[in-house]
Amino acid sequence: MPTLLRVDVSPMGDASVSRHLTDEFVADWKAANQGGAEVTRDLTTTSLPPVSAAWVGAAYTPADARSEEQKQTLALSDTLIAELMAADEWVFGVPMWNFGVPAVLKLWIDQIVRVGVTFQYGANGPEGLIAGKKVTFLIATGGDYTPGGPAAGYNFVEPYLRAVFGFLGVTDQTVITAGGTAALMNPATDRAAFLAPFDAKVDELFAKA
Repeated sequence: MPTLLRVDVSPMGDASVSRHLTDEFVADWKAANQGGAEVTRDLTTTSLPPVSAAWVGAAYTPADARSEEQKQTLALSDTLIAELMAADEWVFGVPMWNFGVPAVLKLWIDQIVRVGVTFQYGANGPEGLIAGKKVTFLIATGGDYTPGGPAAGYNFVEPYLRAVFGFLGVTDQTVITAGGTAALMNPATDRAAFLAPFDAKVDELFAKA
């Protein structure tokens, strides 16, 4: 049976729009994949150290030549990459912070983008080593960054995520963005009504399957 890896990034708990959307996605996915397994990685409760010189040195040392200390340095990276590889499909709930991805997601990305494991240098440049996976990004933005709109150029979340995962060889990508979520800061805003059209977009992914 298939396995879904769910990665949540927002620290906002029940108030989080991106987590709400991953909840919706997971419910739909489970209904469409009876018996399928869900694995959850919450980046707000995962200790993610920044990449260090020691980490880089270990990553570029051949696996059979690494010291015990180097193996330990890469242990978290190995765990996170194993989660990715074991799942057939991934869903990420990602809020936009200051036009980009939150720091915890960048730290996670730095752990899983690894030479010789998820990409390699080929004759024509870097080549992704992850194939046959499907990823859905559920993005929540406070403002409206609709393509073609006046603020579209400030959206560095979607192009960045598409580029990183494309670099790794993952070309089956879907993006749904819930824009304008700052409206939910207004107590007069009906949260369920506001979220309904974005829930519908998630549901449509499975209606087409």
